[in-house]
Amino acid sequence: MTTTDQPDEIFHHFEKYIKLSDALKKELVQRIVLKNFRKGELVHHADTICRKSYFICKGLMRIYFIKDGKEITEYFSAENEWVNSPRSFMQQQLDIYYIDTLEQAECFCLDVHDLVFLFDHFPEMERYARLSMGTAFGHYLERITSMRFTSATEKYRHFCETYRDIYPRIPLGMVSSYLGITQETLSRIRAKK
Repeated sequence: MTTTDQPDEIFHHFEKYIKLSDALKKELVQRIVLKNFRKGELVHHADTICRKSYFICKGLMRIYFIKDGKEITEYFSAENEWVNSPRSFMQQQLDIYYIDTLEQAECFCLDVHDLVFLFDHFPEMERYARLSMGTAFGHYLERITSMRFTSATEKYRHFCETYRDIYPRIPLGMVSSYLGITQETLSRIRAKK
């Protein structure tokens, strides 16, 4: 990335959580790379170590795993969100998740080693990580509660609320996979609305 190609979108995202110094902006510009992906492109393959995190400027991605030959959707990420395989990225271990694109995507890519450098040299980056991960953790807890303690209709309602900005962009088969219900059940729920 060149200094004439300022990543204002990602700066704006960081500044929701922390104040970016000029030195940190300079390091970010030197370390993030703009990547483009085609619709349907596999961004991360299971059984590999996730070494990159992607900040989505445009597009839609999902994380999923395969069980008994079926794709099980874990979550979706769209504009102004990061996507990676969290456990693999943070622990640098193999895991079960794939990441693919549901739409053409434009992302800023940050390598795990560059992120570690930023943590080591800019204490505000650790604050950013703590605050932004708190948001993600809250989302996961809501999802677990919804999956364990609600009916299929309530799960669907929670999904529509959580993903209201991107729901129309997600194929129904992936919605039913995410909710852990059949497409037939999802169709019946949607027909009642």
